[in-house]
Amino acid sequence: MSDPGDAPESTHTVTAGHASIARWHLRLGWWLLLGFMGLGMLLEAMHGLKIGWYLDVSNETRRLVWTLAHAHGALIGVLHIGFAVTLPYLPDWPARSRDLASKLLTAGGILMPGGFFLGGFGIYDGDPGLGVFFSPIGGFMLLASILITAMGVQRYSSAD
Repeated sequence: MSDPGDAPESTHTVTAGHASIARWHLRLGWWLLLGFMGLGMLLEAMHGLKIGWYLDVSNETRRLVWTLAHAHGALIGVLHIGFAVTLPYLPDWPARSRDLASKLLTAGGILMPGGFFLGGFGIYDGDPGLGVFFSPIGGFMLLASILITAMGVQRYSSAD
């Protein structure tokens, strides 16, 4: 009988390229989770302390885009971790597609929540700052990464 703390042995092999990319996405995912969950706690603290710079009606746009930055950033952190965990199941996924999905996920994962966060600075007549224009660009990059990854899972996942 094995110790419950022992992880089951995996039958999936990880290539050197996969392992390097997986480590990158694990690191980035956990740091994004830490940063954006921390941002969420800061936003809750400003709400609880009734900080006018955050809560006043004139700052409603700031509150909205920073909430979007927190939510999207934390979710994207989980997406990075999921991408890393998926790689061992795709031993035959061509490096070109894998690398493109990885780069799009990385860029989109920074641009989307970063754009929302930057949009919270310099509110103009109720509209977010210019940084918010990075968000849809990041969103399209994320969608492309997810599409490429889904196609890779569909085509190259190893059968057990």
